[in-house]
Amino acid sequence: MESIKRVEELLSSLKTTNSIRIKNKKRVCELFEELGLNEKVVDCDELFSFVAINLMGISLQRETLGEVQPKRYAQIIGIKKSDKGTRNINLRYFGRAEFIEEILKDKIVEFVLRWRLEKSFRSVDHYKDLLGVKFEK
Repeated sequence: MESIKRVEELLSSLKTTNSIRIKNKKRVCELFEELGLNEKVVDCDELFSFVAINLMGISLQRETLGEVQPKRYAQIIGIKKSDKGTRNINLRYFGRAEFIEEILKDKIVEFVLRWRLEKSFRSVDHYKDLLGVKFEK
């Protein structure tokens, strides 16, 4: 009986995680359009070819989340691998961080955090696939 309960809990957890992931990816794509990132990247799925996306000028630290860094320029930077290492691509420049409207600043922070969440889901998928190839036959 106990093992059946654990399986049911696991299935419920997977359904919840999948639901979160679907909603998150949808929102990432909405923000992609709203923030004008489609000027540098063809479509939303292409965003996940970046190994990382960073934010300059606005804090992503828990204690200071969303706070502007005075006299800094706000921009979203994508990092891509290339034959010569990695390269930074300025996905969007927003100007001086302290002059950005609160609503826009919140959307920028939300986009980066949501992109990172989806990217972490994709990493989990990758490792699950590797385990399946080698150990679950």
